[in-house]
Parts: sequence; C-alpha cells; structure tokens
Amino acid sequence: MNALDNFLFGIYPYIALSVFLLGSLIRFDRDQYTWKSDSSQLLRAGQLRWGSNLFHLGVLFLFFGHSVGMLTPHFVYEHFISAGDKQLMAMISGGLFGLLGFAGVSILLHRRLADDRIRATSKTSDILLLVLLWLQFALGLATIPLSAQHLDGGMMLKLAEWAQRIVTFRGGAVDLLSDASWVFKTHMFLGMSIFFIFPFTRLVHVWSGFGTLAYVVRPYQLVRSRRIGMRPKAPFGRPSVQVSSVPASQPAPQPAAAPQSPGVRPVGTAFPVGRHS
Repeated sequence: MNALDNFLFGIYPYIALSVFLLGSLIRFDRDQYTWKSDSSQLLRAGQLRWGSNLFHLGVLFLFFGHSVGMLTPHFVYEHFISAGDKQLMAMISGGLFGLLGFAGVSILLHRRLADDRIRATSKTSDILLLVLLWLQFALGLATIPLSAQHLDGGMMLKLAEWAQRIVTFRGGAVDLLSDASWVFKTHMFLGMSIFFIFPFTRLVHVWSGFGTLAYVVRPYQLVRSRRIGMRPKAPFGRPSVQVSSVPASQPAPQPAAAPQSPGVRPVGTAFPVGRHS
C-alpha cells in the first residue's frame, strides 16, 4: 500500500472519529443555541414531507446496518448464516433502503436549490452536506454491481475486518484493502468525511434523537400545585359556586367593616359629580 492509502485508511479514520466526538462535545458546551436541525418547513412544506421521510428512513437503516454488519465478527454469525448469504442479504436490503434514501436526499437537494427563499436562507454547510450525502448514496448504490461479481463474501469480510481493526486499534488494517475497488475506497473515505464535518453542521441534532431514548427509562414527573388551601377555579363556562356551612335558617354573618380614616369614603361610595381640583 502507498503512503496515500496509509493516511486515508490508517490515520484519517482516527482523525475523523476524534473530531466527531470532541467537536460534538465542544459545540454542545459552547453553542447550544445552534444545536438544532434548522428546519425550513415554514418557508415551504410541500416537498419536505416526502424528502425528509424517505431520507431518514433510508439513512437510519443504512447507518445501523453498516454498524452491525461491519463491526460484528464473522465467528458470531458463521454458525447460522454464511458470508455469501450475508452479503446477498446486505445487497438486497441495502439496495432497497439506499434507493429510498437517494430519492429523499435528491428531493431535499432540489428543494433547497430550486426555491429562491430557501436558498437565500441556507448556509453553505447545508448545501455542502446535502451534496456529500447525495454522492454517498450514489457511491453506495454503485457498490452493488461490484459486489454481485463476487458473491462468496470475500471482499465483505475484508472490509469488515478493516473496520474492526480500526476500532480496536490493531495493525494491518490498511493491507486488507489492497484488492478493493476505488468505488469502495471512495465510499469509505466519503463516509469518514461526513463524520468529520458532523459537529459543524445541522447533523448534530442526531445526538438529540438518540437522547430521546432516555425518556423510556426516565421516572415520572410529579407536578404539585403551589396554591395550597386556595379554592380551585370553576370549569370554563360555569359560575363559581361557594359552599357555605351556615344553615339556611340563619343569616350569614357579615364581615366587620374596616375602620375608615377621616376623609376617606368607603369602597363603592359614589363621588358627587362636579369639578375636582
């Protein structure tokens, strides 16, 4: 392997992962007001529903599928599924959800570039991110015909072993890619680059999506009123009814009149009409 491959697939993965983790932590600590998806739904919601749903459906399946498929050692599943069958399953499912994601990101990219108002309010990082995702989906779909040329699962095992050696800090990972096509290598490099730019784009809202899983195990919130001893308000549309403990045959006691200061009229006393100084 040459020096470029050693850097791109032996050193760059650690640079991308370090920026991905540390950059996300620093942005959450320093710029929490920018921690959002920056939705443009208020400007135009027509294409957003289809594009966003298709994109999220495809990208979430592919993310978890790649993570489980590449980081699971072969000996874990070799007893009930062969490498060739696993590759065929990955090609079918990845191709289906890859097409859904590709269609979704194409709609989102066209919407952001064709609408003048959305383009005027878009950041450079928004357009760059969509272009990178579009290319990544296209490259992923382009790997399917190449994978169909060797259905024994050999190349899939090499790519998975490369990923496992990278995350476990073992040597010899770059040598496994000597026979890989440039399409696979470009797809891998672009995927690492998306992790690299992750903290600087709207992608940081993905962390919040995973954070919502904490609501499943979060204890219930107990809300208590601070109006202790006060009469509750009547329902809307009904007059407030005050319950008295005084029998009907006896007149209700009248509150004692407060002492009035000289020159001060009681509440409710009408003033004479005329000119006042």
